[in-house]
Order: sequence, then C-alpha cells, then structure tokens
Amino acid sequence: MSLNGTMQCTLFDEQGKCTAVVAVKKTMASLSLVGCVFMILIIWAFSKYRLFVQRLILYLTISAFFSSIGHLMASIKPEGPVCTFEAFWLTFSDWAVLLWVLIITINLYLNAVMMKSTEKYEILYSAIVWGFSLFMACIPFIGNHYGPAGAWWWYIPLFLLIGVMFIMYIVIVYKVNHQSGLWQGTYNPDQERQRDMLKEYVRPLKVYPLIYLVLSIFPLINRLQNAFSKSDEPVFVLSLLHAASSPLQGLINALVYGLDPDTRSRLTWLQIKALVNKRSAHQPIREYPLVPAPETPDLEDVGMFTMKPYPTKAI
Repeated sequence: MSLNGTMQCTLFDEQGKCTAVVAVKKTMASLSLVGCVFMILIIWAFSKYRLFVQRLILYLTISAFFSSIGHLMASIKPEGPVCTFEAFWLTFSDWAVLLWVLIITINLYLNAVMMKSTEKYEILYSAIVWGFSLFMACIPFIGNHYGPAGAWWWYIPLFLLIGVMFIMYIVIVYKVNHQSGLWQGTYNPDQERQRDMLKEYVRPLKVYPLIYLVLSIFPLINRLQNAFSKSDEPVFVLSLLHAASSPLQGLINALVYGLDPDTRSRLTWLQIKALVNKRSAHQPIREYPLVPAPETPDLEDVGMFTMKPYPTKAI
C-alpha cells in the first residue's frame, strides 16, 4: 500500500487495470461463495450426504468454498506477509479443487469403465487430497518462492493433470455412450446392473470434471503467455478473463447442481415447507426417572368389588 492508501500495482503500468482485475475477481468469488453455501445447505438439509457420490460433490464444494475465500482476499500489491498468506491459501485451496476433480474423474473411470464400486476408498481419497494439497502449499516456503502472483511453478504439474483428466474424460464419455447403445433389446441382468451403477454413480458426477476443464482454459493460456512472453507486462484481456474464470467453480457447480432433476424436485414450496416443519418439530430426547410400578392388589382386597360367596338356604 502507498502512503495515500491506494493499492500499488505491480502488474500493469496503469492503476485502473489492476483495479479492474481485482474487482472482477472479487465479484466472481462472491458469487461462487454464495453458490457454495447454497450447495452445502441443500446437501445438508435434504440429507443427501448419505450417498457417496453426494459426499464427493460436498468435498469439492468445500474446496471451492475455500478457494472463493482466497480469491476474495486477492489484491495486487508488493510482497509481504499478507501477500504470502494469500498465495499459500490459494495454492492450498486450488490444489484441493483440482485433486477433488481428479478424484471424481478417477472415480468415474472406475465406475463407468471398470465397473468397480469405489465407496470403500472414501477415507483414502480424503487423505490424499487434503494431505497433498497442504504439502504442495508448504513447498514454496522453502526458498521463499511465494510472491505477488503466487507459486506459478505448480502450473507445470497442473498442465499434466488436466491432460490426464481430459483423456480419461473422453474415455468415460465414450464408454457411457457405448453402454447406452447396448441397453436395447432383450433383458440382460449384467446390463441392468451396469445401468444401475451408471445411474447411481456416474451421471451425478460426470459434469463436474468438464466444468473444471472449461474454466481452466483462460488461466492456462494466461500463465503460458506470462511464461513465454518477452514483455514484463501481461495482456490485460487475458488477465481479465483469468480473473473472471478462476473463481467461478463454485458458482457454475451450484447452477448445474440446482438444475439437476432430483434437486429441482426438492426445491418446491411444499418440499421446503415440509422440511422446515420437520426441522422445527424435532424434539430432543429427554430422560425421565424410573418410578417403581405399584403393586397389584389381590382379588380379595379390591373393596366393594370383592367377590364373596352368595349365601344359600337349606331346603
């Protein structure tokens, strides 16, 4: 920050360009933050987290939520503790988003291509994503490689992972379309089992890797231009598109999730009203002291109802 309180621009010669890039990024991040909150509330309110595929979506949403917070903190200013923390947080959260998308892609491949159930790998998935994301975010502290633009070097493995995801996604789409073409004619138990697996595990997840791949186009182009350009100043239009698309993961995911038929069927007035009534009518379980049961009197001691022998007269 300069002495008069204005932001010092380190990317462009014109202060207005820096202001525009930061404003666009924070606007998109705010919308994504709202989208992430919407998805988390829907998954929690309707207990969708009981399904494995919905938990994978939830983990991706939490990562996008963290990423949106990081983009909201974004600013273009000289190096310092705040800038370093922003770069660390963005590196951690962006790696988490990338790895959860990769996990979803691998999970889709195992379900659609290999016809393998993967719910047992949930804990392993979580350990890999959060542990590796933290590891990658801590590496730049060795040698103090964090700067105003973050740790750009991690885009090299990012390129490789996106390429792998793209190839796997093509295989998945081909396999799903091929299986759909086979589901015609006489009844086949194996084909019905495959149909059920694709319906339960593949279809709810298949769009999220595509969203990430599309949103990665402009950031990758901008990073490549920055790496190979002889000019010290980046291209303003590319920087603007980069700033607009990078934080959009949460927002686009929320739009797709909200358009899902199952979600739309739940977002009706009657469903929401029933959910509110159910939540508000929930009563906590209380404990009551045990009282010994009263003893049952004998039949002959019941007062006026006591049964006595009827007197008889001798004949």
